[in-house]
Amino acid sequence: MKQADLVIIGGAIMGACLAYFLKKDLGFEGSVIVVEKDPTYANSSTTLSAASIRQQFSTPENIQLSLFGRRFIGELQDRFGPEADIGFCEDGYLILATEAGLPILQSNHAIQMANGADNILLDPAAMKARFPWLNTDDLAAGCYGQSGEGWFDAHMLLDLVRKGAIAAGVHFIKGEVVGLEKTGNRVSTVTLVSGERIACGAVANCAGPQAGKVAAMLGIPLPIEARKRTIFVIDNPKPHPGMPLMVDPSGVYVRPEGNVYISGVGPGAEIDTAVEHDDLDPHYDLFEEVIWPTLYERMPGFDAIKMVNAWAGHYEYCTLDQNAVIGAHPEIENFYFNAGYSGHGLQHAPGAGFAVGELFLHGEYRSLDLSIFGYERVLANKPVREMNII
Repeated sequence: MKQADLVIIGGAIMGACLAYFLKKDLGFEGSVIVVEKDPTYANSSTTLSAASIRQQFSTPENIQLSLFGRRFIGELQDRFGPEADIGFCEDGYLILATEAGLPILQSNHAIQMANGADNILLDPAAMKARFPWLNTDDLAAGCYGQSGEGWFDAHMLLDLVRKGAIAAGVHFIKGEVVGLEKTGNRVSTVTLVSGERIACGAVANCAGPQAGKVAAMLGIPLPIEARKRTIFVIDNPKPHPGMPLMVDPSGVYVRPEGNVYISGVGPGAEIDTAVEHDDLDPHYDLFEEVIWPTLYERMPGFDAIKMVNAWAGHYEYCTLDQNAVIGAHPEIENFYFNAGYSGHGLQHAPGAGFAVGELFLHGEYRSLDLSIFGYERVLANKPVREMNII
């Protein structure tokens, strides 16, 4: 039987970052095994995401996680060498609000500024001057990220972190976890679908959309499930210079991607119910019914757009409050949560990996205090609402 001081279930960006920071930055000398059922990551939420980073959240801890992620992106070449280029495009987010949404936008902006974000509020005239292709007729304001926000290559970031973790002594193995056994109030054994068993000192649940099912193996209710999100690739012959990632008040977002654009929509437009892990069929009707009409109204230059491709991925959606569940279980003392980010996991993975690594190693948070996201709030049914879900 294999043995490990820590078994991490899920080897995409969340599990890879935890393993990397634990061994590389925090100096953990014990053995770490990462179990990943799909080492190609072809259907991973990490690689199927829109791959972006922003500080525009309403929860201070989410802003701090984003700032950590941005610093990590800035350190990539120092950490991994001159070839470590994830193509970070720092063109910002522009989140728009009508008069009805203005108080929330203003409140969020105040929280962001208090936590070190570099964002500004723009009135319609200022937005029109900066982005002349934007229809501002029904808008009250927009919040624009002047620095630290943009998008990048998720595949490259995951590859760098995995290789860094492996170089630091982490073992990644292919397998699907189908069972967890307890001895007293501790998890003692991880069982794979192959029948192989791994004796463990601790377990970290980084299983993304499947994290709820992993927790259920211990009889733990965890309100995390897979929710499908479709991303459309759009061709548009008209230029839109200086375009950030724009989020319409309807929830439709769009950003450049080379010579094309990608677009999607947040919770509400898609059939927002739990899906199975293999349900990755794009919701094509969204383009004609929601995406195209919205972009046409908001950016008149998008009158001649056409969809050239589409794909679907899964949010690891926390039904309690759209915030992650992070930290140790209050009774099963060696079982850790790190999942449920509801669409912002990729950008928060470095900070969360470092923080959970500290918690595992020292029994407390020392750099980023993420206790607000602890499992205790699930038990108490006390949501910590994130008001800025995209």
